[in-house]
Amino acid sequence: MKSKKIVLIFMVILILIIVAGYFGIKYVKEKSETSKLEEYTPEQEITEEQYRQTIVTLYYVDKETSEIKPEARMVDIKDIMESPYEKILNLLLEGPKNENLISVIPQGTKLNKVTLDGNCLNIDFSSEILNFDNNAVNLKDNLINCIVNTVTELTEVNEVKFLVNGESAQEFGLTYTRQ
Repeated sequence: MKSKKIVLIFMVILILIIVAGYFGIKYVKEKSETSKLEEYTPEQEITEEQYRQTIVTLYYVDKETSEIKPEARMVDIKDIMESPYEKILNLLLEGPKNENLISVIPQGTKLNKVTLDGNCLNIDFSSEILNFDNNAVNLKDNLINCIVNTVTELTEVNEVKFLVNGESAQEFGLTYTRQ
């Protein structure tokens, strides 16, 4: 009699486990099916214009520390594809958007021409590029490094050569690499 009671209790427990397992598996399946059906809807649709934007990094000098700092800018990828070196250098010449940064490129400096020769970018500036203060500590180095660091963000540029009105200027060395 005692063994029949034990077998009966065992059978009831086994049936309860099977029923609980069945409903547990059914619940998990339903949950996973409903999550598959839900579609993610972004809070804001990406416009065609936003889709064509990319980030470029320009380098300027921090007003307080005089250290070179990066500034990210959103630009239309179409502009970069047509003339990447000119576009990026003209953005650099425009100056920073961040109030804590300053441009060390002399006012009125214009970009005459830019050519890529192998991995060396030849940048021809107007003569205003020479109007920097020679007595200011690190000003010339910061000027060079801001330009070089900006254009060497492009993978094909490893060296930079400065020209003034189409000719080598003794104020600048032969070629520069990223610092």
